[in-house]
Amino acid sequence: MAELHLEIDRGRGGLSAQIVAALRDAVRSGRLPAGARLPSTRDLAADLAVSRGVVVTAYEQLRAEGTLLSRRGDGTRVAPSPSLPGAPAPTADLAAWPTAPPARPDPPSSTVADLRPGQPDLSAFPRGAWLGALRGVLREAPHGELLAYPDPAGARALRVALAGYLGRVRAAVAGPDDVTVVNGVAHGLSAVVTQLVRHGNVPLAVEDPTSERQLPLLRATGAELIPVPVDGEGLDVAALAATPARAVLVTPAHQYPTGVVLSPARRAALLAWARDTGGIVLEDDYDAEFRYDREPVGCLQGMAPGHVVLLGSVSKALAPGLRLGWTVAPPPVAAALREHRARTDLGGATPDQLAFARLLEGDAHDRHLRVLRRRYRARRDALVAVLAEHLPGARVHGVSAGLHLYVELPPGRAEADVVAGAAARGVVVSGAAELWSPGRAASAPAALVLGYGGVPTSALMNAVEILGRVVTPRAPG
Repeated sequence: MAELHLEIDRGRGGLSAQIVAALRDAVRSGRLPAGARLPSTRDLAADLAVSRGVVVTAYEQLRAEGTLLSRRGDGTRVAPSPSLPGAPAPTADLAAWPTAPPARPDPPSSTVADLRPGQPDLSAFPRGAWLGALRGVLREAPHGELLAYPDPAGARALRVALAGYLGRVRAAVAGPDDVTVVNGVAHGLSAVVTQLVRHGNVPLAVEDPTSERQLPLLRATGAELIPVPVDGEGLDVAALAATPARAVLVTPAHQYPTGVVLSPARRAALLAWARDTGGIVLEDDYDAEFRYDREPVGCLQGMAPGHVVLLGSVSKALAPGLRLGWTVAPPPVAAALREHRARTDLGGATPDQLAFARLLEGDAHDRHLRVLRRRYRARRDALVAVLAEHLPGARVHGVSAGLHLYVELPPGRAEADVVAGAAARGVVVSGAAELWSPGRAASAPAALVLGYGGVPTSALMNAVEILGRVVTPRAPG
């Protein structure tokens, strides 16, 4: 039985989160080796003088992200490490959906509600905090730091702040030199895949279904795309292993569009695939800040930093118009990204980067996210409840997270007819058919992908009532 020697600070609160962080550190430092058996939840709770529920929550969190394993009769143990000494490092030779970015016209003025996914609540943008941070930067930053040609990797102050923030909230393993600031996830993804293609053009595996907006971007790099099925546990890693791909793009914290979380077994299998093949995992962490039923699982990058590129942005947490994002990459990939930016656009605008760094360094960003989580959770809960009332045969997929729902329509309903009928009544919705590869679209159940981030609760309820009349027309009289 491993001796844990955990220290917690009751004055800080968040006891489960403190236990999670302490156990993660113990595993990553090697103090708790793979296979080490942990105390039972009851024994550890007694040792720490906390309730058993606090320890149960911590163990559940670490099991969900693959750090711990529990088996009946064998207790809880540290999972095998996915990044063993001597594992091959990612090499530079890694690498009939839409071929053009889909148009997204403004909805007509008669629209009751636009429920297309991807839009956060722009009215929630913290204008005062942002203005204060930007004023402070303009007033205090040296001329050279603020106004000279930027570092292609991004302002160092932001890279330092991001490394600390991602380590704290996403359990990433990152230093400032691992971080490259980019103009959103799309830009970072394009740059990373461009480098992979440049050094070998091997196929890139993508989830099936996936975002239709990313496919044209990926094709423009010259990458050959291989769809890999997603099921209730996330990406099918056995199917991935049967392909020639040595790079894969995944959304493990909240798969887009189905909303499932990559299971602990699949997380371990995916990282083992990367270790065994020398492959690289591109982790799109697009809305991981917004998990409502529990703490989000830690990112894959923290489990295998030598094999994972983590991509994130402020598009959902602040606003997509800021065009601020980041990558956290192994040193060879980070160096290639810096070189790419130096050769293509010389880096991004420094004042906004420094303003965002100030939000991260204080508590303004954390406070803003707490407000958004409450707002989005309330909207999601209201949407699920009204769907149950007006579309009783529909099935909501995925976990309580993010800014969209994947809603399987009742049997016998034609997806295209529902989308068109809703639009005719002023409710704009997106069907799911175009998100599946041609080979799987025919057998995929009719479904809608409903965005609720930018839609007030009253409008959501009105829209779903209309949608219900489209799906189940009322008899005359």
